[in-house]
Amino acid sequence: MRGELSDVTATDGTEAEDRPKRSVVARLVTLLAVLLVLLVLTLPYDFGRLSPGAFVRIPLEALLTVALLLALPPRWSRWVATLAGVALGLLGLLKLFDLGFTAALSRAFDPVLDWALLDEGFAFVSESYGRPVAIGVAITLAVVAVGLPTVVTLSMRRLRRLVIWHRAGTRRVVAALVVVWVVCAAFNVRVVEGVTVADTSATTLTNGHGFQVRLRLDDRERFAALLQDDRFAATPGDQLLTALRGKNVVVAFVESYGRDAVEDPEFAPQVGAVLDGGTSSLGAAGFASQSGFLTSPTFGGGSWLAHDTLLSGLWVDNDQRHRTLLASDRLTLNKAFQRASWQTVGVMPAVSKPWPEGSFFGYDRFYDARKLAYRGPKFSFGTMPDQYTLASWRRLELGNSGGDPTMTELALVSSHAPWTPVPALVDWAALGNGAIFKGTAKESDDKRRNTEQIRADYRRSIEYTLGALISYVQTYGDDDLVFIFLGDHQPAAVVTGDNASRDVPISIVTRDRAVLDRISGWGWQDGLKPGPQAPVWRMDTFRDRFLTAFGP
Repeated sequence: MRGELSDVTATDGTEAEDRPKRSVVARLVTLLAVLLVLLVLTLPYDFGRLSPGAFVRIPLEALLTVALLLALPPRWSRWVATLAGVALGLLGLLKLFDLGFTAALSRAFDPVLDWALLDEGFAFVSESYGRPVAIGVAITLAVVAVGLPTVVTLSMRRLRRLVIWHRAGTRRVVAALVVVWVVCAAFNVRVVEGVTVADTSATTLTNGHGFQVRLRLDDRERFAALLQDDRFAATPGDQLLTALRGKNVVVAFVESYGRDAVEDPEFAPQVGAVLDGGTSSLGAAGFASQSGFLTSPTFGGGSWLAHDTLLSGLWVDNDQRHRTLLASDRLTLNKAFQRASWQTVGVMPAVSKPWPEGSFFGYDRFYDARKLAYRGPKFSFGTMPDQYTLASWRRLELGNSGGDPTMTELALVSSHAPWTPVPALVDWAALGNGAIFKGTAKESDDKRRNTEQIRADYRRSIEYTLGALISYVQTYGDDDLVFIFLGDHQPAAVVTGDNASRDVPISIVTRDRAVLDRISGWGWQDGLKPGPQAPVWRMDTFRDRFLTAFGP
């Protein structure tokens, strides 16, 4: 009997000891639930405003939700808490997408069009850091996409119980916070610039993206109408590009070659030295050049949008317009040359799988990564060094045109993020299949790069590609060459900083002064480096200006 009593006493004592522990754990879980809900509500959706002071806010949506939970009977409040939790979890995901897009592309996430970029992002990470890393990132994103709404919903249900158990205290707290919110709103109180303490950002964000969805749906019809408005659509071939007859024309897009490369004090001295040296060395070889700026439709990525815009003469700033354009019969610059009896060539070293888009642009011959047959070491995202791309394209094209002039569109990718490692220029005659590049890569000094190192790597990659282009023209250029090279977009904000322009340099190089005389009215500046006063056009205006300048 004494033993049974002692067992019961021991058990009761253990339970008594466990109760405070469970109480502490329960309070800690409740506190974490409150913090998570507040974090989701106050998290800025613009990367430029992400700072500790940005979280010092009183969300109006939280006050209204708590007031509603207090007013409803328990059965209804349970449903409201669940729905609010799901909505808040989705809001958190939307904010995370916005943060990622503003950091990488300096724009908000587009809930209608940007899902396709997830596949592009996977390909980029896979090419740059390896497929296992890309799969790991994809799994992490999937876990966050499912886990965040789930955890936030559970947190809201826990907060509902807290509100119901402490009705009187909750009413007093909410009433006091409403007064504080009204005062802060009346006097526009801020802890950090651009972020008000009286917060309605969740509603603003939701309304903004809702409006964005409506705009995208309306834009589809508007862009379809623009496609049909083409002053050159019916122009006969014998009236197109008459001033370039007999010329071999090259349009080369240089990845991430933006205005900052020639104007930012951290890049301009070195990049400018390459361009100024190129102007001098090409001048000694009889070449002249002129340069200006174009405003790209994209920033930090989405190179295909810049290609679309320049070649079609239409502003293509999203994937909906891109897909609509590809389904049309729009006269691209490539097709204009083709109609005027040029052989047209596409060179895309980053294309490593079937690319049906090629048929739209109008290529007679197309060289992707497989046909360029590179056998050297891998350089992160770049499938091959730009110098090899140029040399391999020239080798493959020798004797292919049958004597007809060619128009070639080139995409050069050595300056694509993550901008390390950077190839070294080698002797053109020694390129072979690319194996010579083994051991020549200039790797970043630190795998855990900071912003300063990333910017330095970016600058070196631009210097490399521009050096390869200049060397190619100097080595292989002749009297019939008209070489146009331009940037596709500015690099990401980690390089340019916030609020950078979307301008990219563009240059035309040729030995034939008559070609440059044709564009004398453009106001472009002499040399390969456009100065601060060089003209700036929207990129979609280039096609019509070019066809006009070189037409009859």
